[in-house]
Amino acid sequence: MSTATKDVLRWGLIALTAIVVGVIVNRELHRPATLQIESGTLLDRPRPVAEFNLQGADGKPFTRVDLAGHTTVIFVGYTFCPDVCPQTLTELKAVHAKLGDLGDKLRFVFLSIDPERDTPEKLASYVHYFSPDFSAATGANPELDKLGENLGYAYTKVPGGTPESYQMDHSAALIVIGPQTQLLGYLTPPFKVDAMSQDLRALVDHAG
Repeated sequence: MSTATKDVLRWGLIALTAIVVGVIVNRELHRPATLQIESGTLLDRPRPVAEFNLQGADGKPFTRVDLAGHTTVIFVGYTFCPDVCPQTLTELKAVHAKLGDLGDKLRFVFLSIDPERDTPEKLASYVHYFSPDFSAATGANPELDKLGENLGYAYTKVPGGTPESYQMDHSAALIVIGPQTQLLGYLTPPFKVDAMSQDLRALVDHAG
């Protein structure tokens, strides 16, 4: 695949992500938000997370139930990502260090959209390199697609020189889920550790 074709796919994905997020945000504009954040956008009215069935890095089912009772930050990516994913996880590691006193009130989940290569064992090794407290999950593409429609993320496979060397273009925004298993909003790049830390602490405090 030519560089030009890859660029078209990449920009197409970015445009699609912007449209999906924009539709979700605009659809919820019913009343002013009760909380404002610096590092992203909150929905004016949180929306329920639909049921889904994935597999965690521990080999156990990872479902909607696993998101209940705490604020969750979901980062969509894949372990073979050359730059954006490790950079973002490094930033989340710094955020986690600043918010360690929140304990189980705040959790971080790496959601792989590359189930073909990202086995549970691979995911566990990858995320635990950044923090033993980080979780990870993946699943069949139909489940990932369905969840993407609900949460507002998108991804596409970009073929490489060989069948095994493909890359995955994906949304870069972080997805924030509240304790009531509702989509609260998004943290958007460029990420700033101090701003994200402040915003996430406010969200956790607001959740009670």
